[in-house]
Formats: sequence, structure tokens, C-alpha cells
Amino acid sequence: MSYKQRLPKITTFIFDVDGVLTDGSVILDSSGEMVRTMHTKDGYALQHAVKKGYNIVIITGGNSIMVKKRLEGLGIRDVFIAVHDKLPVMNKYLKENQINNQEVLYMGDDIPDFPCLKEVGVSTCPHDAAIEIREISDYISHIDGGKGCVRDVIEQTLRVQNKWMDKDAYSW
Repeated sequence: MSYKQRLPKITTFIFDVDGVLTDGSVILDSSGEMVRTMHTKDGYALQHAVKKGYNIVIITGGNSIMVKKRLEGLGIRDVFIAVHDKLPVMNKYLKENQINNQEVLYMGDDIPDFPCLKEVGVSTCPHDAAIEIREISDYISHIDGGKGCVRDVIEQTLRVQNKWMDKDAYSW
């Protein structure tokens, strides 16, 4: 079954941050703080999916309070930072919220995402993901991490479910 045939079942999106929501670059400011950039197209799609009632979950090994603030500003409540092993965090979340693995689309870009990608209904990655991740992904976005790949998979899912272009789409 192709990944597109599984999109109608998706209720939950899980994303990594570095290399997915960002391009993986880190800039150090004059005080030594790490600064990351996120694409507004991804932000738009994330807040739209939240408005439409989808579960949006962020699981990242990074520990940036500013990243967490940005995501919470988009309406995302389930942000797990400084995670050393993502699979137990994902499984606990799914169990506590009574979500079947087949309802989950996960997007990751590197080796720490590998176990989670193997357990979900639709595994996806950015175009510039590690080769090991590309090899196991059901869908490889044509867009690199931090450049709109999150929008790509959210938009495809919402279009298949007829939830993309409606009255809720016209505002943030």
C-alpha cells in the first residue's frame, strides 16, 4: 500500500526539530546562545493542523527554550525537549492518548529517529535526511529540512482528508 493510501487514517503528526523544522544549522550569538531558524510555511501548516484538531507532537534531543516557545506559540502543547531516547517517549504519548501507531505520521531526519520511524503508519523524512532514514521512509519529501518539508507532509495529509482549503485556512 502506498503512503498516500495511508494518509486518510492519520490523526497525529510527530516531528523532530533539528534537521526537520530547522535546517540543522546552529548559530551562536554573542552571549553563546544557540539560534535556529524555522520556516514560516511550516509554522502556517502546523497551526492550521492544530486548528483542524490534529495531534501535533514534537520530540527532540535539543534543549532550546526558544524553540519550545515558538512551537507553543503555534498552539502545539506536546513538546518534548532534551529527549535521549525518542521511542519510549513516543510510545508513552500514544498509549496515554489512546492513539494507534497506524494513525501516526512521523518525520525525522537522522539516526535517533530510526526506531520511531519503524513503528508508525507513515514514516517520512526531508530530502536531505541521512541515507539510513531515507532507506526506511515511506515518503521522502522533495524539500530539505527547515525549508518547508513539514508543510509538505501536513498539506498532503489534509488535502487527502479534505481539510486543507476551507474557512479555517484563511487565518493564523
